[in-house]
Amino acid sequence: MTETNDQLPSKRQRRRRCCFIVGGVALFLVLLLFIIILILVLTVFKAKEPKVDLVSATLDGISPRISFPVINIQLNISLNLNLLVHNRNYASFKHGAGKTSLLYQDKQIGEADLYPGVIPSRGSAPLACRLTIEVDELASDMTELIQDVLAGQLVMETRTSIPGRVTFLGIIKKHAVATSACRFTIAFPAMKIQNQECRSKTKL
Repeated sequence: MTETNDQLPSKRQRRRRCCFIVGGVALFLVLLLFIIILILVLTVFKAKEPKVDLVSATLDGISPRISFPVINIQLNISLNLNLLVHNRNYASFKHGAGKTSLLYQDKQIGEADLYPGVIPSRGSAPLACRLTIEVDELASDMTELIQDVLAGQLVMETRTSIPGRVTFLGIIKKHAVATSACRFTIAFPAMKIQNQECRSKTKL
C-alpha cells in the first residue's frame, strides 16, 4: 500500500507536467499566430492609397463663336477625360459611384458621374467620363473668359472623388476615398489640351 501511495503523487506530477507543456505549446502557437497576423496587417495587408491619374483629355463638339462690335463669345465644349485608378493593395478595391467636377476660376461649370466597379489586387482600371461645359455658369465670369480666349489660353481644373472599400481576407475592411485634382490649359485657336498637372491623394 505504501508503494501505491508513493506512486500516486508521481503520476499526478507527470499529468500536471504534461498539462503545462501542452498549455505552453498552445499559448506559444497562439502568440506566434498573433505575431504573424500583426506583421501581415502592418506590411502586406496594410491598406495603401488607391491613386487616380488623368491619362488623357480631349475636346469634342467645339463650336466657339465670337461676334463684334459687341464682343460675345458662345462656347459648346465637351471634355472627354480618361482616368486610370491604380489599386496598390493585395486585395480588390470595390468603389462606388464617383463624381468629376469641371471648374473655371474656382467655380464649378460642369459635372459628370463615374460608374461603380471593382479593381483587382495590384491592378488598374480605366474610368471614362464626358463633361459638358455649362455656358450659363460662365455668365458671371464672362470678362475673364473673353480675356483668356483672346490671350489664346483657357485654364480649367477637374476634381474627381471616388469612394470605395478595400477588404482583406473577407474580414479586414478599410474604407477609402480616392481624389485627384488636375489643372490643364486649352489652347486657342488650336483647341488642344496643354500643360496637364495632376495631384492625387486618398483618405483612409
